[in-house]
Amino acid sequence: MRSSQIRCKPVGGVDSLLTGVSRRRFLGALSMAAVGPFVSSKLFGANGSESSIFSDVTAEAGVTWRQFNGFSPDRHLIETMGGGVGFFDFDNDGWLDIFLLNGGETPHGKSEKPVQNALYRNLGNGKFVDVAAQAGLGKVKTYGTGVAIADFDNDGHQDILITGFPNCVLYHNNGNGTFTDVSGDAGLGNAGRWGASAAWFDYDRDGFLDLVICNYAEMSFEGDAPRCDYLNVRTYCEQRAYKGMPLSIYHNNRNGTFTDVSRSSGLDRFVGRALGVVAIDIDQDGWPDLFVARDANPNLLLINKHDGTFADAGVEAEIAYDSNGNAKAGMGIDAGDINGDGRPDFVVTNFSFEYPSLFLSRPGLLFDDGARAGQIAGAARLDVAWGVHFIDFDNDGLLDLMLVTGHVNEVVESLQPQVKYKERPLLLHNVGKGQFEDVSVRGGTAFSKGYLARGLAVGDWDNDGAADAIFTSIGDSPVLLRNNVGQKNSWVGVRLVGTKSNRDAIGAKITLSAQDRKLVRWLTGGASYLSSHDKRILFGLGGLGANQTVNVEILWPSGAQQSVSALKINRYHEIVEA
Repeated sequence: MRSSQIRCKPVGGVDSLLTGVSRRRFLGALSMAAVGPFVSSKLFGANGSESSIFSDVTAEAGVTWRQFNGFSPDRHLIETMGGGVGFFDFDNDGWLDIFLLNGGETPHGKSEKPVQNALYRNLGNGKFVDVAAQAGLGKVKTYGTGVAIADFDNDGHQDILITGFPNCVLYHNNGNGTFTDVSGDAGLGNAGRWGASAAWFDYDRDGFLDLVICNYAEMSFEGDAPRCDYLNVRTYCEQRAYKGMPLSIYHNNRNGTFTDVSRSSGLDRFVGRALGVVAIDIDQDGWPDLFVARDANPNLLLINKHDGTFADAGVEAEIAYDSNGNAKAGMGIDAGDINGDGRPDFVVTNFSFEYPSLFLSRPGLLFDDGARAGQIAGAARLDVAWGVHFIDFDNDGLLDLMLVTGHVNEVVESLQPQVKYKERPLLLHNVGKGQFEDVSVRGGTAFSKGYLARGLAVGDWDNDGAADAIFTSIGDSPVLLRNNVGQKNSWVGVRLVGTKSNRDAIGAKITLSAQDRKLVRWLTGGASYLSSHDKRILFGLGGLGANQTVNVEILWPSGAQQSVSALKINRYHEIVEA
């Protein structure tokens, strides 16, 4: 490994280390005290916690934007489904910024003031300022639902795809703080379709990111929406009243344009109400596959055949239906190794009384649903869960779970008194061996309130080595969370830069070795619901001493393998593909 191929962002507080570099580009974090071997230090007191796990810092951070959903007497289902959000560093200053996507007006749901998106620039001091207007991102050009952010042209700047109805919008990052709508020139309009979650991934491994879009259902703002009533009150109809749509997949032509290959890839055959998607190498053959969560349609496990086509293995893998042979109302999804066997497991959020699915990988491309045995089913049984992410909030090396929830129909409490319209987020702590403990009561004030939450993004926005989060809520302000406990354990962060691979290194697999333990993480495309996440990989190291080092093995999306030794802990490292 040549020294020029790895750039270490060292522990903070030393001015000499910052010569010639803006302080706002400084990615280091304060060193944490060593607390013993590679096990978790004690983070929680006997009667709860020494402090809340997360703090709601939305107001003090200066985030005042509100989502507008075009709520109307027509009860268009899309009014209940939006809320995309993304963490990304749009100006390459080393601090995660926030993009918040608005919904839009409907024919009988008008806003009193212009509907705007928000781009909150991170000032590096716990404060954010909205620069959407200056950046050219403020105007709402479609009824927005989802956000997918990546560097599609490998120029070193993060670009933004907005999904929605009746089209998608692609914004190219100009590298000077502004963005340009290139949807028409790029051929990524997805015209006439209701796009939900999307994932950037390099399915043909040519070094440029392609795109898959989950299209939800046929709809129109013209004429009457399907009509449903309860006690003479008009309500939103269930999803089965809407006919599903096929998936869309676009090949990157490596010149700023894309070609719709939905038919030649075979993805247009999968017609259904698709909502969530994650791109990851499921069968461990070095090629990225897709797990698609669908609403009252069977989930899909789309295996990459290396020739531009995909084959669904969902039924054989036992992820398509529940144990009774029913298709659940799948919405959000994430992937990660929760039990340390080196294979990706999956979580899928579902409707109330269905509970989330926790698909645990076993050899032979088969999965067991461990939600009941893992104590997840009971915790989320009554909730309609949307955004979801594996997040090692205490940095003990075990992936925990965060879910955000909120019902669809405002009359639900009359129908089912035990179910709430506005629901509380859930925080589930991984205690090992596929078991989770509900620690929401220690999560902080945000976990004691009800929301109509939808999108959830995870990222270390204050660069302290502890994963933070943000989630959106229908018709309301987002909630920005700061992690208060992850700093009490050791950690190491990795930012990958592809050369032969796509520059973002989406699709990479990273294996970390420390003492006698190995941790596996993937840089996935998509994940959660309608949202985009910090592309740096955080490894929680428990009580590993501050003088210790770790080694990582990287399997790049190109297929190249690379070893990096003796990475110092409690800091971020940038590793360039050899």
